[in-house]
Amino acid sequence: MSRAILVMGESGSGKTTSLRTLDPERTFIVDADRKGLSWRGWRKSYNTGKKNYFQTSSVPKIMEVLNRIDKGDLKHIKTVIIDTLNMCMTDDEMNRMREKTFDKWADLAWSIWGILTNIHLYREDLTVVCMAHAQTDRDENGYMFTRMKTSGRKLDKLVPEAKFTTVLLSREIDGKYVFVTQADRSTAKSPMGCFPKEIPNDMAAVIAALKEYEDDDADDAPETGGKTK
Repeated sequence: MSRAILVMGESGSGKTTSLRTLDPERTFIVDADRKGLSWRGWRKSYNTGKKNYFQTSSVPKIMEVLNRIDKGDLKHIKTVIIDTLNMCMTDDEMNRMREKTFDKWADLAWSIWGILTNIHLYREDLTVVCMAHAQTDRDENGYMFTRMKTSGRKLDKLVPEAKFTTVLLSREIDGKYVFVTQADRSTAKSPMGCFPKEIPNDMAAVIAALKEYEDDDADDAPETGGKTK
């Protein structure tokens, strides 16, 4: 069973920057946003020549990449990134904007749900990291709640975060990029006792901590909080 992580946050909150610490020899980035990465010299580490970088927002093509990494010619890859799920939804929606039926919303929900449903079914040594934008809703009483931004009500009802045990909220606080691992007013969550409430936005460190947590003896685990559903 593969490991799955969702990172959500506003644009500019450090989601993509968190990938800078990953080993490019063992990482594959699907750049659905087709905007490149956000640190100096990234093209030397991630490019088509190295077979670790691919620009597409097509869900079928992303599924092909995941299958190649799982069982094909890219089995040396240990971490795969999809950045972002929102662009997959937006591009599909815009390509079908002239359609008047509700079928397109069902198809959109089904395609994204196909990625999420299979996300735990790849080989055990693989980590799949999905990036997504966040939205904060305010109700009539002023209560604010942050969750993954979706397209269409069908995906809202499906609750994409439910497919992940680790949901990190990317934020910029006092000039520093951090991940919030649990939050009272968001869908951020993490395995109980794995992380403090705020951690540096270092994806390599996150994956290493999750691996150690999964292999740890329950009797020795620290009680640092965390919530999961």
